[in-house]
Amino acid sequence: MECIILAGGFGTRLQHIVSDVPKCLAPVNGKPFLEYLMQYLEQQYCDHVILSLGYKYEAVLDWLKGKAFTFKVSWVIEHEPLGTGGGIKKAIGKCQEQDCFVINGDTMYEVPLKRLWEARRPDSKAVIALKPMQHFDRYGTVVTDESGTIRSFEEKKPCEKGNINGGVYLLQDVFTIFKELPDQFSLEQDFFEPEAAKGSLAAVVIDEYFIDIGVEADYLRAQEELP
Repeated sequence: MECIILAGGFGTRLQHIVSDVPKCLAPVNGKPFLEYLMQYLEQQYCDHVILSLGYKYEAVLDWLKGKAFTFKVSWVIEHEPLGTGGGIKKAIGKCQEQDCFVINGDTMYEVPLKRLWEARRPDSKAVIALKPMQHFDRYGTVVTDESGTIRSFEEKKPCEKGNINGGVYLLQDVFTIFKELPDQFSLEQDFFEPEAAKGSLAAVVIDEYFIDIGVEADYLRAQEELP
C-alpha cells in the first residue's frame, strides 16, 4: 500500500504563528504535525510513503534524518509550485503500484484506508473520502447519487449540513490517470470537477476524526485534541 502526502504548501494563513518551518512541520503539542500523519499511516499498514515537498523542503529532509518508520519513505521536490495535481503527478514517478492513496500534509482525517480500497470500481478513476459536517462555511459540499458516484462539487457557502471533500483519496491506475494533463494543474478544478461530470469518481462517506490545521483556530484546537 502506497500513499502520497502533499506537503509542499506555503502555509500562508499560519505564518504569523509558524514562520520558520513548512506547514507540515508545524508543532502540535511538542511534535511536528507530520509525525502524527506518519503514525496514522503506520496504523494503516502502508509500506511506502512518498512526500511531495516544496516550500522549505530542507527542513523536512532534516527532520527525516534518524527517523525510522515501518514503511519506506521517498520524496520529490517542487522547485516551483506545481499545484495540488502537479505535486501528485510528480510524486507518482516514485510509485511502484497501480493504485495509490493521497492525503494532505495539513489535515488529519482518520479514514480506514481499507474502506476506500474496497470501494474501487472498474469504471472509476478515484475514490474520495467524504466527511459529513454540520454548520460550516469553510468548505464546499460534494453531491453524490444513490450509487455513491460523485456528481458535482459545490462552491463554499454557509451550510447546515453536508459532505465535504476530506482530502483523502485513492487514485486508480496512477500511471495513466494524469496522462492528458500538464505538469502544473489543480487536482480539484482540473481533474476532479471534469471527472465528476463523467461519473468516474466514487465516494465513501466516513464520519471519523477530522482536523485541518491550515487556519489558526483549528491549529490551536489541534494542540489539545491530537495528543
